Amino acid sequence: MTSSYDDILKRIQSALHAAAEVFVRFTPGEIETEYKAGHDPVTEADRAVDAVLRQNLLRAGEGWLSEESVDDASRLSHSRVWVVDPLDGTREFVMGLPEFCVSIGFVENERPVAGGIYNPATKESVIGAVDCGILYNGSPARPSQRESLAGSLILASRSEMKRGEWQQFQGRDFEVRPMGSVAYKLALVAAGKADITFTLTPKNEWDVAAGAALVQSAGGFVCKPDGSELRCNQRDPLLPGLLAGGPRLRTDLLRTLHVQEADTAVSSKA
Repeated sequence: MTSSYDDILKRIQSALHAAAEVFVRFTPGEIETEYKAGHDPVTEADRAVDAVLRQNLLRAGEGWLSEESVDDASRLSHSRVWVVDPLDGTREFVMGLPEFCVSIGFVENERPVAGGIYNPATKESVIGAVDCGILYNGSPARPSQRESLAGSLILASRSEMKRGEWQQFQGRDFEVRPMGSVAYKLALVAAGKADITFTLTPKNEWDVAAGAALVQSAGGFVCKPDGSELRCNQRDPLLPGLLAGGPRLRTDLLRTLHVQEADTAVSSKA
């Protein structure tokens, strides 16, 4: 890949490699777990990977936002910011399910423009930038070219499905498959391994920045649940949710979710 983000992509690749070496020390399903406020699990792996990501990625003049680092508001003064989740899908990691990943997003002027994910359990990697496309396990990939939701595969949050939040989408003419990590789901959509993923439940920027960059870099669409543009490095990193999929599925998905394209146009200008 030739890209104006060559240096960024090299750093992402180096960081993912370093993170993979950290994961060799841990066995999914056999690791001690602590719980943060709000009952979110955290492990030694989360913290160890956070440290190697910072070491490999961050340079002077860049901001940093990570789930496992204390938020430093100085990031708001930077136009170039790393938004990372050292271990997205910690619950799955603790349970021994192969649905977790390292998630690295690079944001420029509030837009996710480059990203990389690595799933240590499946050895899958997806990396790319908006001006060069993406590579899935080293080979060029693109998102679904399907034109209708009928027959499509939609990746859903495992925990959201358990809570009954996807009940309204059962029995439709598309398949809904539960899966863990948000970033991993987005990466699979970017690579065309599934047609769509979406969540109507609030997520943090570190959950989605990398995956959003990958979907958009591959040629797919990403937007918030009201159809408006995703922007990152906001003072409050909590987002209302996210929709992503193949480029020709946006209108059908918004229609299914009762979001009108007219409203989308207005929201995008807000």
